[in-house]
Amino acid sequence: MSAPSSVPTVPLDAAAVGEALAAMRGHAPLVQCLTNVVVAQWTANVLLAVGASPSMVDNPEEAGPFAAVADGVLVNLGTPQEATVAAMHGAVSAAAAAGTPWVLDPVGVGGLAWRSRVVVDLLAHASPALTHASPALVRGNPSEILAFAGGGSGGRGPESVDAAEDALDAGRALAREHGTIVAVSGEVDHLTDGTRLVRVANGHRWLTQVTGGGGALGALMAAFAATTDDPLLAATAATATYTVAAEVAAERAAGPGSFAVALLDSLATLNPQELTEKVVLR
Repeated sequence: MSAPSSVPTVPLDAAAVGEALAAMRGHAPLVQCLTNVVVAQWTANVLLAVGASPSMVDNPEEAGPFAAVADGVLVNLGTPQEATVAAMHGAVSAAAAAGTPWVLDPVGVGGLAWRSRVVVDLLAHASPALTHASPALVRGNPSEILAFAGGGSGGRGPESVDAAEDALDAGRALAREHGTIVAVSGEVDHLTDGTRLVRVANGHRWLTQVTGGGGALGALMAAFAATTDDPLLAATAATATYTVAAEVAAERAAGPGSFAVALLDSLATLNPQELTEKVVLR
């Protein structure tokens, strides 16, 4: 394991996390998801459960125009095809021009050459002169973040072979280079803007046994980024909402199958006060 990062830990107030959930639900943001075909339905259901509005517009003809009117955009590289990559380029350009926050989930980056080039191209595609050319948030597992930063070879597909703490310095460097928030998933999630660091210590192991757990979290981040001025708070609130709901769901479930259903129910019924009381920030 690498030496502990020197990024200062500045926990955000738990009340602000609860307020962010209330604000997101009050706005019911429209989130465009250009995402993994394996997880599209789960992602849409998670957004609906939490109070957002999903749209899976991912074709090259419509992705750009739709991104210009959406409140937030998710770009997930889980199952890229040439047509969907073209749609991603259109969506990123339109989001940047419209000032729409977009979230990048570089699934499998580092381990597979083509998608790794796609990530680089997406970051270069939007004009750097535009304020929102870079993603508002980058979400990945530790191996993906390390590979994205040039310090690793990626994990085993969507699975990480590194610990979140190992990717902190890489996440910090990426955040500063691209002016973004980097969210590193793990048993304890680590989120940084390059200066501040927040750790969210909620969650349950069954999240790793539900297909699309990470992809749905990226979509939640896009929803919160649409309604929260501080993108680090947006990433924190999305992570807290998902992981606290997972803890509540696990109390009602017998295994991963019933947990998945209970998680949707928990996301729908979780209220700001409960989130404020149960979130563990470090």
